[in-house]
Amino acid sequence: MLMLINFVTLIESIPLWHLASLFILGVLAFVISTISGGGGALILIPATSALIGAPAAPPVINLGTFISRPSRMIMFWHDIDWGLTKYYVPSAIVGAGLAGLLFSQLNASWIQLLVGIFLVSTLFQYKFGKIDKTFNMPKAGFIPLGFIVAFISTIIGGLGPVLNPFYMNAGLQKEDLIATKTANSFFVGIAQIGSYAFFGVLTAKLWIYGLVLGLGAVLGNYIGKRFLAGMSVQQFRLLLLILMTVSGLYMIYENIGVLF
Repeated sequence: MLMLINFVTLIESIPLWHLASLFILGVLAFVISTISGGGGALILIPATSALIGAPAAPPVINLGTFISRPSRMIMFWHDIDWGLTKYYVPSAIVGAGLAGLLFSQLNASWIQLLVGIFLVSTLFQYKFGKIDKTFNMPKAGFIPLGFIVAFISTIIGGLGPVLNPFYMNAGLQKEDLIATKTANSFFVGIAQIGSYAFFGVLTAKLWIYGLVLGLGAVLGNYIGKRFLAGMSVQQFRLLLLILMTVSGLYMIYENIGVLF
């Protein structure tokens, strides 16, 4: 009974406009994420940081996106490449767990700057969408990639677009790219949320923020899937490159001033 009273008191202490804003952000970010191959978490970083503070943003964003993933997995279940998932997930779980331990000790600015440069470079690597692959990505290559990406995304709160070139070079496009990426992220999300909780990063208030954000993201997934069905592979690839470039430019802009 006391726990329930404390929970109600906590909710009452949170400004309603904070919760409404997080829900709307979740909807908008995941409509864009679904039709452009991911990046919902990365889109959320600036607005969520401004709303609840930069230190709280990564765990809240990862919790919110984790809550949204089962709905997207169900929507795209038959498009998941489980053969790729078995290479990606084990090492990614290790990376997420290690990052949870080091979460408060690392400077994420350098990481975000390097990621931003990589994302912008993809526009030129794919010759502005005119080619569909720049190299052959073996499934075994997702073992080290899973560790690195999960580690970094746990630290900064989102890294979705970085994986897109590797999935594209592994031959995935449109629904199968989104489906496989979502399945991989779901299993890694278990490790991310578990590590945040174990090391005391997620407070009761942040759980509430993450839940509201996640509910908005679920609705965004549904709306986005309806848009995706009407897109061609070429349109999807171009939108993917635009998202990666814009995300990269933002990350460079946000962090270059901090570092220099």
